[in-house]
Parts: sequence; C-alpha cells; structure tokens
Amino acid sequence: MSREDVPPGPGSQGLAGHRPAAPDGRSRIVALDVLRGFTLCEILLANIQLIAGGGTAVVVRPLGEWDPWLGLPIFSLLFGVGFSLLLDSASRRVDRPRVVLLRRLVALLAIGLVHMALWPGEVLTEYAVVGLLVLLPSSWLPRWAVAGLAVVFVPVALVAGGGPLLIAGLFLVGSALVRYGVVERIEGSTWVPLGLGLVFAAGAAAALGARAGAGPSFASGLADLLVAGAVVCALLVLLRTPLRPVLRVVFAPLGRMALTGYLTATLLVLAAAHLLGLPIAESSQTAFLTAGAVLAAQWAFSTLWLRRYRQGPLEWVWRWATWARRPAITS
Repeated sequence: MSREDVPPGPGSQGLAGHRPAAPDGRSRIVALDVLRGFTLCEILLANIQLIAGGGTAVVVRPLGEWDPWLGLPIFSLLFGVGFSLLLDSASRRVDRPRVVLLRRLVALLAIGLVHMALWPGEVLTEYAVVGLLVLLPSSWLPRWAVAGLAVVFVPVALVAGGGPLLIAGLFLVGSALVRYGVVERIEGSTWVPLGLGLVFAAGAAAALGARAGAGPSFASGLADLLVAGAVVCALLVLLRTPLRPVLRVVFAPLGRMALTGYLTATLLVLAAAHLLGLPIAESSQTAFLTAGAVLAAQWAFSTLWLRRYRQGPLEWVWRWATWARRPAITS
C-alpha cells in the first residue's frame, strides 16, 4: 500500500509526528513496492503445491527448511506499515479517518472469504480479523504503547508457536515503524540496514544452532523471524546499489498490484492443475516451472497495466470500498 494519491486537506498533520504531505500527493516509497513484490513471489513458491493439491502436496522449500514461512512475516510487517500510512493520509483528508480503515478491513474480510472458497489456506481473512481486533484499536494509542505491545506480542507468540498473535505483533511493529518516522527514511541509509542485517543474520545462525535436532520451538520461530529480517535488510541495501533499477523493474510492478497478484495466482494455479492437468502437487519441478510462468505472466500484465492505470484492478475496487466513492483509475 502506498500513500494515498489525493492531496491532503489544509492545515492538518499526520499521525507519524509532524511529517508534511508530499507536494503532489502522489509519492511512493519504492522500497515498499519492491519488498511487497519480492514477498509475493516467495509466498507463491511456498504455497503453490498446497494450492494445487487442496492442502496436500510435496511441499516446495526453495530457500531451506524455514522458507514456506519466510514471506508471511514480511507481508505482515508491510500490512502494518500500509495501515498506518493510510491512516496518516485519512487523518489529513476526512474527519473520521478510522471509519475509512474500518471499511477497508471489512472489505478485505469479504474478499478473503470469497478467496477462501478457492484456497482454504489463504491469509486475507486472518489479516482482516486481526486488523479489526488489534490494528484498529491500536490507532488510538500513543506510538510508545504500540511499540511496547509489539515487544510483548512477538516473543509471546514465538513461545506459543506463532499464529494470529504473531501476525498481530508484526502488524504493530509495522505500525510503530511508520509512527516513529522510520519508514519515511527507509531508503535514506545503506549502513543502518547493513548493520541490522548482519545482526539479524548472526542471530538467525545462533538460533538455528540452538534448534538443531529439535522440533518446533522458540528458537525455531525466532530463526525464521530473523531470517526474514535479514532478507528485508539485504533488499534495502541492494536498493542503494546500481541494482536498484533492476529490482525496481522486476519487483515493483508486482508489489504495486499485490492484491491482484495474490488472488489471481490462486486462479492460475488451480487452472493449471485442474484444467491443464499439470502435476503441480506431486512434482516439485512442475511446481517451480508453473510458479515461474505465473509470475512472469503477472509481471508482464502488471507492467503493461500500470503504464496506463494508477493501480491494479482489484486494488482499485478495494480503494473504492475504502473511501466509499469511486476513485480515478487512469494516470
């Protein structure tokens, strides 16, 4: 989710301190688009066999034994970021900004329930419910309280084995990052994400060593979380190098149309499995090739679509429901 593209009202301030609105009201944080697009790719790779097999499959683990879980912490963090960015924008534009967020979460719940009929393992319904129960009420709290709750929720959730409590904790982490102005400066440094990434990587190595030969545990969940953090930091560092244009071209279109991509991936995978008869659930090689084809098709569609339109088709519908009025879609 980017900052909303309608200029803010006069004389108002956002929730993240005294941050001024962008002059043209249309600025995007490219790093968020890239992170979202990368995560969308990872989630498809992790889930494609389960989607095709209705929850039963030889699961692909492209980046190691923690990989199927890698995308969800990043996606959860980004959801919390997007929530607070939108609330910040709504606070400048309307008198009752939380009604805007309430509509957005209810619309997401409806979308998720429809999607659940195709893929029972989908995450949008859980995001919507946790958002309604945790994120929305937290918007009345001062930022130090939001950060404090995140510090409590995440370790407790790791001890409990993850689940909705971990999603809630990561939502709050993302929200706190916006409200403390960290997201606003996310692309302004190389050394900070590099240092954090090295700390996360070292911590993940230690946690992996602690869990060696053991089953699921606090160390296991912590290792997964730290690996996700290291991946985020690595991408932020790469965005400060000459690879930035490549990463932007490859991942940003997918990230800008993440909702459209997430939902249409399910349709395309099911069509490939049941209409074309591809053995996606039984063959890891077929699953990889199919995921690559789906992502390539989505990238081409997203790139062409965004040349003319501001946002993806389902993002446009979601925004319509959010603001209760039809938004412009052409650039």
